[in-house]
Amino acid sequence: MNEVISSSTLVAHCGARKITREQLSEIPVPEGTRTHQPPAHYKVVEVLEEALSFRYLRIVKDEYAVSPDGMKMFGVMDLNAEFSGCRFSIGLRNSNDKSIRLALTVGYRVFVCDNMAFSGDFTPLLHKHTRKLELYDAVSVAVDRIHRGFEPLKKQVQMMRESVLTEEEVKLIIYCAFLNRNIKGVPRHLMPVVHDLYFSPKHEAFIPRNLWSLSNAFTSAFKRLSPVKQFEATARLGAYLADAHTELKNKRKLALSFQDQRESVAFRRWQSKEHQFGGLDEDDIPADSFADDFDDYFDEEEVSEAIDEATEEYERRVAA
Repeated sequence: MNEVISSSTLVAHCGARKITREQLSEIPVPEGTRTHQPPAHYKVVEVLEEALSFRYLRIVKDEYAVSPDGMKMFGVMDLNAEFSGCRFSIGLRNSNDKSIRLALTVGYRVFVCDNMAFSGDFTPLLHKHTRKLELYDAVSVAVDRIHRGFEPLKKQVQMMRESVLTEEEVKLIIYCAFLNRNIKGVPRHLMPVVHDLYFSPKHEAFIPRNLWSLSNAFTSAFKRLSPVKQFEATARLGAYLADAHTELKNKRKLALSFQDQRESVAFRRWQSKEHQFGGLDEDDIPADSFADDFDDYFDEEEVSEAIDEATEEYERRVAA
C-alpha cells in the first residue's frame, strides 16, 4: 500500500519503499563469496556517518529507499553545512546483488522547496567488496573528495543563478531531456510538468528565467517518481544540465564570432571606400566626381548604333 506523505520526503510507491535508518539494519545481507562480500546497507551508512564526523560534518536529516527485494538502496543525507539558501547533502547508493556498485555523490537541498539535487551522477567507490577494511578506506577517501567539492558546488549554483536563458533555449533543454531521452529513465509524461513549473513557478525564488529555476523545475517534477527512480533521475540531471549549459555557451560564442566577422567585413569595406575617396566624408565628394570619366565607359552614339543594328536584325528574322 502506498504511503501518503509530504512532498518534502521520498514517496514510497511503484515498486519501492521508503524506510528509516533503523529498518536498514533489518534487511538481510546475502551470503558472500570468496571474491564478493556485499556491504550491508546500514553498515555503509554507519561508516559514512563516522567519516563525516571526523570532518565536523553532522547528518541533520536522512532518507532511504530500497527496491522491493531490499537489494538496492538509495539515500540522501543532509548535512549541517549551509550556503545561499541551500544545505549540502550526500547522495548514497548501494546494492547487495551486484546490480550497482557502492557510490556517493555531492549534492544540496534547497530550503524554499526542499528539492534535492546532485552535482552529477554517482561515483563508484569500490570495484570489489572483498575486505571490510576497504569499506572504511574507500568511504574516507570519498568523503574527502566530496568535502573538497563543496566550494565548486557553491560556484556551480551561483553560475546557474547567473545563467539567463531565452524561452527557446529552455524549451530545447526540456525537449531533449524527454523526447530525445537525454536523461535516461525519466518518463515523458513529466515533460509538461517541468514546463509548467518553469514558466509558472510556484516559488518567488524561481521567477528569474535562468538555469537555477529550470533545475528546480526538473527536481520538483521528479518528486512524482518512485523513490529509487527519483534518486536516479536527480543524479543524472546534474550532468545533463552541465552539458546543456556548455553547449549553449559554445553556440553563443559561435554566434558572437559570426557577428564579429560580419562587423569586421563591413568595417573593411568601409575602410576600402574611405581609402578610395582619400579619407573624405561623403559630403566632401562632388556630385559629378565621375563626370570626367563618363565618356570612357559610356559612348551614347555607339549604344544607339548597337540598338539600331539589333532592331534591324530582329525585323529581318520576323520577315523571313
